[in-house]
Amino acid sequence: MIPAARHLFNAAFTPESYQRMLADINQQLPGQLDFRVAETPIFVPAALRDKLIAAGQDIIEVIQRPDFKQRTEAAIPASQRVPNEDEHAEFLTFDFAVCRNAAGELEPQLIEMQGFPSLYAFQAYLPEVFKAHYPIPDNVSAFLEVEDAAAYHANLKKLILADENPENVILLELFPEQQKTRVDFALTEKYWGIKAVSLPDVRKRGRELFYEKDGREIRIKRIYNRIIFDELARYPDLHPEFKLTDDVDVTWVGHPNWFFRISKYTLPLINSPFAPPSYYLHELTTYPPDLENYVLKPLFSFAGAGVRLHVTAADLDAIPDKQHYLLQRKVDYEPVVQSPDGLVKCEIRLLYTWPPAEPQPTLVAGLARLSRGEMIGVDFNKNKDWVGGTTPLFEK
Repeated sequence: MIPAARHLFNAAFTPESYQRMLADINQQLPGQLDFRVAETPIFVPAALRDKLIAAGQDIIEVIQRPDFKQRTEAAIPASQRVPNEDEHAEFLTFDFAVCRNAAGELEPQLIEMQGFPSLYAFQAYLPEVFKAHYPIPDNVSAFLEVEDAAAYHANLKKLILADENPENVILLELFPEQQKTRVDFALTEKYWGIKAVSLPDVRKRGRELFYEKDGREIRIKRIYNRIIFDELARYPDLHPEFKLTDDVDVTWVGHPNWFFRISKYTLPLINSPFAPPSYYLHELTTYPPDLENYVLKPLFSFAGAGVRLHVTAADLDAIPDKQHYLLQRKVDYEPVVQSPDGLVKCEIRLLYTWPPAEPQPTLVAGLARLSRGEMIGVDFNKNKDWVGGTTPLFEK
């Protein structure tokens, strides 16, 4: 999208150089990369960058309203409510499709949002990998409201660790060694000394939690949470000593309740030129007349599960639990990333950090995904090239 940067990159690109880049990642992080990294970063021009920032601010203003918690109480399933919720989310991630408006300008359109951490460590790593293998101009940066990689690392370290010893802080996951995002866990430990611990390996005594490291039992004081209840529900026979809903003496960095509050559930509350209209299905007395232009999304699912792109009024009438769904107007992704054999669609995720004492979140960086399929997800992009996860590089 920045023509000079795109031409420079594409002139240097070969399939062989891409394979060398992947081999480099595997050499540095053996066996850890388990999702497809796209062949290219996205070069985001200043005009689109500024619209992304404005779009994010529109959402933040809703989250900061005094009645936001009250309006999102129903988002948290009663059986999954975790005690000791804090005042605001420590992490915000907003996903935007890159579209073209009626004036012919590129603009973001909101797809989803999460009050949950994304691949914060990997997104500090991947720009450096691209830079090591391809010509990247000096007038772009992976970082936004932090100056550079060093400032980014310091920001995340302070948020996750605070003043705690790293061995008393864990990244909590469910079977982390099996997760497709485990490369991010490996980098989190490399950068900040935070070990990934599986939920069944956490021990509980009274209100205190412990894990074992090098034969020693270590007290857990802070939890960098990466567990999603949706995945936990797939293991009904799992009975760990520590249940997420227990009242325990730890500080959550990324309290689980915010995963529900800032989610698809929040979409109908957003009124912005960068957010397509969304409606709670059970609140609609009539359906939009152009129903073919809407997508049905389950409120309490993750990673695109259960999304239906094509629905009819009869389909909606047949849903028994309408309170668990929303309708969102479809957006038209504009293919804007020039590959060797055509244009590719993309989505940009903004990554924020929000320390407890800070009045405003900080927009630190981004994440991006390329797609040739009907949707962005992996299932729609199998056996394709120039697709997958990557990094947006923003014009300075």
